[in-house]
Amino acid sequence: MRLGAYAVDRRPLAVPAFRRLWAASAVCAVGGSFSGVAVPTQLYTLTGSSATVGAAAAVSFGALVVAALWAGALADRVDRRRLLLAGQGALALTYLGLWIQAALGGSVAAVLVLVACQGLSYGAVMVTTGAVVPRLVPAELLAAATSLSSLVRYGGAIAGPVLAGALISLLGLDTLYLLDALALSAMLWAVHRLPPLPPLAQSGPSVRAAQVGARRRPSTVGQVLDGFRYLLRRRLLVAVLAVDLAAMVFGLPFSLFPELAQQAFGGAAGGGVELGLLYAAYPVGVFAAGLCSGVFTRFRRHGALMAAAAAAWGVAVVLLALAPRLGPALAALAAGGAVNFVLSTCRNAISQAYTDDALRGRISGSLTVVVMGGPQLAHVLHGAAASMLGPRVAIAAGGLLAVIAVAVIVRAVPELWTYTVAATVPEPSAATVASPGRRP
Repeated sequence: MRLGAYAVDRRPLAVPAFRRLWAASAVCAVGGSFSGVAVPTQLYTLTGSSATVGAAAAVSFGALVVAALWAGALADRVDRRRLLLAGQGALALTYLGLWIQAALGGSVAAVLVLVACQGLSYGAVMVTTGAVVPRLVPAELLAAATSLSSLVRYGGAIAGPVLAGALISLLGLDTLYLLDALALSAMLWAVHRLPPLPPLAQSGPSVRAAQVGARRRPSTVGQVLDGFRYLLRRRLLVAVLAVDLAAMVFGLPFSLFPELAQQAFGGAAGGGVELGLLYAAYPVGVFAAGLCSGVFTRFRRHGALMAAAAAAWGVAVVLLALAPRLGPALAALAAGGAVNFVLSTCRNAISQAYTDDALRGRISGSLTVVVMGGPQLAHVLHGAAASMLGPRVAIAAGGLLAVIAVAVIVRAVPELWTYTVAATVPEPSAATVASPGRRP
């Protein structure tokens, strides 16, 4: 294999519709992420309380969960292009609202209401995008498409906050919200250029059962339940979900970094360079893996790759706990970020390719809730374990549990290990998938 094949896998960019979405997401990853810094900064400035900042995060998460389930059901009934356009438009209007309230002096109540609107809009956008992309690129390119999307998202997570911190003093906090809204104009243009994406008529016992259930229970709640039932009937999807949860819940020790930095690596109380480096090492590893995505996106056994990456993440977490100095700890976190990038890429590729299009919205919504909720549960479990065992023991135990859980899941569901792209559920019409080089 030539050297260029190991770099970023750019094959999905040959699909014009996906290329426009990806380019717009690159703009939004940086220029549309400033509110992530502006909201907590404004709330803390208004109240002087970190509890208020935490309450805003809880409000946003709750709204995102509601929107993910609702939008997932809706995405299987309406044109996904229109739904995505509505979600992006609502998000842009929310940023404009944040800009106006900040320019007028701001209030906690106004920020919390708009944060809830932001969670609703972002949840709808995440879920609908997950259902749109498999209609734009062929199944064999889904891993590469997910990798490209993750690359810009994590790149924005590194560059966005740094740029936002510098711009607050230059332009003012209210201007950050306006920049977020302006950045979303690129995404609105890209979504507007998408082809129509109406629901597809599909066959198969699982799909027919869900469609009959939807007719009997026309409510959104009934359709959400149909999606969960479909998910539970697919052993492979359950295994994918279980592996991801094992890696996140057992092996995600981010909430212990302040204690670890201070106790194990001599960091200052209340934060310092050591703490900042611990938080930065993981996204650096993720971004580095994205730059070398060609190494794994051409690998067809996505199930085995996902399971191996989850086990490797558990090993990296154990090495973090055992690291005698800060340098090895940072190396373990960077390696963990790299393998977690592989894990999430394969998770999304399998769930998108293996799910019938008629239920992709609902499955995307269900997975979004789990993916967003897993880290929240990890914070609770790691905090409780560290209070009894100390941070190092709690982190090491979590890493070992992640490895053991993955091994148990693979043994219980061997089709996860043998899954390949060729085993995906066939689409009902090849005409709905954009071919590389063809303008949809």
